[in-house]
Amino acid sequence: MKASRAELPSLQERSAILEHTRQLKMARSAHAYVRGSTRQFYAWLRSASSAEVPDGPPVWICGDCHVGNLGPLIDADGEIEVQIRDVDQTVIGNPAHDLIRLALSLTMASRSSDLPGVTSVRMLEEVMAGYEEALTFGDSGLRRMPAPDSVKIALRQAGGRSWRHLAEERIEDSRPTIPLGKRFWPLEPEERAALISLFKEEETRTLVATMKGRDEDATVELLDAAYWMKGCSSLGRVRYAALVGIGAGKKRKLALIDIKAAVPTAAPAAEGAKMPKHDAKRVVKGARHLSPNLGERMLAAHLNDEPVILRELSPADLKMEFENLTCDDAKVAARYLAAVVGLAHGRQMNLAGREEWLASLKKRRAKALDVPSWLWTSVVELVGQHESAYLEHCRKYALAEDKAA
Repeated sequence: MKASRAELPSLQERSAILEHTRQLKMARSAHAYVRGSTRQFYAWLRSASSAEVPDGPPVWICGDCHVGNLGPLIDADGEIEVQIRDVDQTVIGNPAHDLIRLALSLTMASRSSDLPGVTSVRMLEEVMAGYEEALTFGDSGLRRMPAPDSVKIALRQAGGRSWRHLAEERIEDSRPTIPLGKRFWPLEPEERAALISLFKEEETRTLVATMKGRDEDATVELLDAAYWMKGCSSLGRVRYAALVGIGAGKKRKLALIDIKAAVPTAAPAAEGAKMPKHDAKRVVKGARHLSPNLGERMLAAHLNDEPVILRELSPADLKMEFENLTCDDAKVAARYLAAVVGLAHGRQMNLAGREEWLASLKKRRAKALDVPSWLWTSVVELVGQHESAYLEHCRKYALAEDKAA
């Protein structure tokens, strides 16, 4: 049963609901807490404990490289690849930061799956093996690597999905409206007016009209829009779903556009890095370097004088979940996902830069553990910090929720 407009939150009520929802999402598991606490991660990196982390060649990095931010993405020609799917925190920075954050995320996913500690240790070895193989061999290194079952399933599903699947998943039906309810909230008149103006801009029309071989001269019309309660760390920021029609008559096609606020990054940039000062332009430029399949369908814009990022959602875009892992799955996933990140970093380096970075990564390894000492030390310390912070978070938010119930 769909909610009536009167039952849904007003503009003034949104912030409190979004913040409450974000805190409860982070309390679901230690891994969920890691995914929603990017700023805590970088606070640690600014501490003395991270002094041993090497300075890699400055490249565009994800900045929030956890397992939920990697998944299948389709390009304009219909080719699907696993790439980094969320780059809100992207900067020209130290690639070691992505490695540490991915290793932490994988370790916490392993712990959430109740796997033995030795599996977490072996996962870190697989992270280094996959990352280094991608730096050495590029695309061919990733292609010859066994993919984890979660990736195989996601790629099969992505290849067979259509607009109908996207509509059912995101907006519940394929009719040209967005039904209001738990996830989609009504807009205020000024919000709707701003979105109508945005979709009348030529840059916006061109982005939507030229995707997937559409007629670049086609008209683009905003059919419906709603505030979108989506994500975890992004909850509380401006976010809208816009349903648009491309063309006219029986040949009209539908597209779902995600419009999200661009905010300053928590990830530290390399000294002297030249990046766009406009946060939305920074995100789009980073995406085009890290994840071409994603970057080519993104646009930096302004909405009510605030920087926003527009992205057309594709039926093939799927978020992969790594829950209930087996020991073998965990190791395969660690190697494969690290290779995806290594490929994103490596394509930005010349041969000399890749060789120098590889040589640096192979230093300071113990005989019993094929992992750089700085990565091992970083993950161990971060796991301890995040576990204790997660329990304190639960005391403050989840316990209060239980008492209220």
